[in-house]
Amino acid sequence: MTQSKIVIIGSGIAGLVAACDLARAGKPVVVLEKAEKFGGRAMTIQKNGALFNLGGHALYRGGAADRIFREFGLALRGGSPNVSVLWNGNVMPLTRFLFSGRFTWSARVELTRALAKIMRLDPSADDVMNINLRTWIEEHFREPMGRNLLYSLVRTGTFTNAPDRQCAGTALGQVRRSLRPNSVLYVEGGWQSIVDQLREAAVRAGAELVPSAGVAAIEHDGQVRGLRLTDGSQIEAGHVIAAVPPSVTFRLVRDAERTALRIWKDQAIPATVACLDLCLRRLPAPRNRVVFGIDEPVFFSNHSGPTPSLAKEGYVVHAVKYHGIGEHDPRKDEAMLERAMDAIQPGWRKEVIARQYYPNLTAVYDYNHIDRLDRKPGPAVPQVRGLYVAGDWAGHGELLVDAAAASGRRAALKLLDDLRTENVSRLHVASAGR
Repeated sequence: MTQSKIVIIGSGIAGLVAACDLARAGKPVVVLEKAEKFGGRAMTIQKNGALFNLGGHALYRGGAADRIFREFGLALRGGSPNVSVLWNGNVMPLTRFLFSGRFTWSARVELTRALAKIMRLDPSADDVMNINLRTWIEEHFREPMGRNLLYSLVRTGTFTNAPDRQCAGTALGQVRRSLRPNSVLYVEGGWQSIVDQLREAAVRAGAELVPSAGVAAIEHDGQVRGLRLTDGSQIEAGHVIAAVPPSVTFRLVRDAERTALRIWKDQAIPATVACLDLCLRRLPAPRNRVVFGIDEPVFFSNHSGPTPSLAKEGYVVHAVKYHGIGEHDPRKDEAMLERAMDAIQPGWRKEVIARQYYPNLTAVYDYNHIDRLDRKPGPAVPQVRGLYVAGDWAGHGELLVDAAAASGRRAALKLLDDLRTENVSRLHVASAGR
């Protein structure tokens, strides 16, 4: 059997952050990735000279991921765009929308008061964590336009369209981050640049990354003993971080129904989107860089504005439709996105260099919702010593990439703490035997 003390399953953001932390602590660590390419959903795909992320991605400055990436020395270049809105098939700057006839004076006052309260609130307080988003918004808005705008901000910031299920605190906390000046960064070179820099940092620190290495089972007897790979080979390991969706970890672990993995799997509600990615020769309406849908759950972003290297020729843009609970019709979703593009970039159909459409892309494998039994999953699986979890679904108040990065770090730090405890226990046993 191949010897390896620590194994990480999955090379997405969570897995790579954990690998960096463990390798920098001097621990032998191997990252197993079932695909040929590292990065998971953070990878970037090249098509006809254009670099496409798997859907629109943005990094929140000052968030958990941003802090961790900069600690590792990652060079994060890019920019922040100006914002417009789409209402009733018309695009206009956000400021003009706010001071148009659609917003009454009382609606603007109401919105101002609500946003001021959001900037002051504690997202983890019980009064906002134990109610859903719709309840909070309906309590604070009588005017429909303010409600519609805030719903749009939440959809865009959380990639989730579930106001009846989302915990108000987490959702509003994300809105608060997005309202800060220059808070959103579109990364130069696509998210593959983040993946590549994390991979290089992990390798420099001593980690080994293995592609095309699928895992069939995590072997344990109450203590992790190793892994069986899909090619039949085995790896001996006393500690494993599963940086994969909860349903995958559940499937890999024998008797998982007797562990916390069952709760985490059963409570998970993935948020999905339909995403139309395009590379256009030119932008018919170059001023429309980022557009929030107000009366439809859509979002448009021109990633080539702040990050021109995404295309050798033309401009890379993304149009997203956020799925509501039980809402998923690939043809209708694509038609809605095309109509939105007709309004945002009239004549775009004649400018297409490359196109890809994902009808049901998972934006996040779970989020803070009111039906969640365990609000802070992981990092350790209590019933299986040496097993830890990480991923965007394992947030402790963070969302999206911030949850992925933070959970990867939590898993690594908990593992290191457990190793220290195990070493102390062995020393005590050795001393007692003298």
